Amino acid sequence: MTDPAEVLIVERADGVATLTMNRPESMNSLSVALKESLLEAVRDVAADPAVRAIVLTGNGRGFCVGQDLREHVALLEANDPSPLETVTRHYNPLVLALAHAPKPTVAAVNGMAAGAGAGLAFACDFRIASNQAGFLLAFANVGLTLDSGVSWTLPRLIGQARATALALLAEPIPADAALEMGLVNAIAEPEHVGPTAHELAARLAAGPTAAYAAIKESIAFAASSTLEEALAKEGELQRAMGQTADHRNATAAFVGKQKPVFEGR
Repeated sequence: MTDPAEVLIVERADGVATLTMNRPESMNSLSVALKESLLEAVRDVAADPAVRAIVLTGNGRGFCVGQDLREHVALLEANDPSPLETVTRHYNPLVLALAHAPKPTVAAVNGMAAGAGAGLAFACDFRIASNQAGFLLAFANVGLTLDSGVSWTLPRLIGQARATALALLAEPIPADAALEMGLVNAIAEPEHVGPTAHELAARLAAGPTAAYAAIKESIAFAASSTLEEALAKEGELQRAMGQTADHRNATAAFVGKQKPVFEGR
């Protein structure tokens, strides 16, 4: 039985690891304990060869509303410098761990995703949202700039002009608008968000994991490279993928008009 005191619940089944932020009383705001647990868990499941897809979600009404401001204010009033270091100590490595995970990541956005909570969702490869969910880039509302990778991920998802407007105006983005602008891949009824995300994750977990990792690496590399550099990277990665068991088996299955079975290596 799951301990309700756990700030993060980690479950593994059928090649899918599900990370559930478990502070429903605060809509899964990011306390130090949750940030540290989440970073450790993401790194752990990303390195686990038995895990071939990752789902990130929240327990209760919210996905994650970002920094725990009650904890943040209390530490500031105590002249503790740690709140001002959380970006480099927690958020940066956490976003990098999600974005660079060598396997697909799916955010099941069950409720409001605000601030760094939105940043975590944006760092995932897919976002499945409840039709009652929303996104809020609340940084400006508390006199802060962007963090948790939003300055990098958001313009790449929806374009620079829209990203700038959403960040400066700091107004809630309902699920239907998020879908229209390409911020999420799909929306679903609240009770179907988890199953839809897990169905997608299970499909990905049965796929060519090594190829997925190479595709993610290729796209990330090309984002800041010249065409010549991107072509060279594609060649490098393609040579490596050509040596995988998945490529050999899938090619033989295609020639034999059979459905390939991917081993993830």
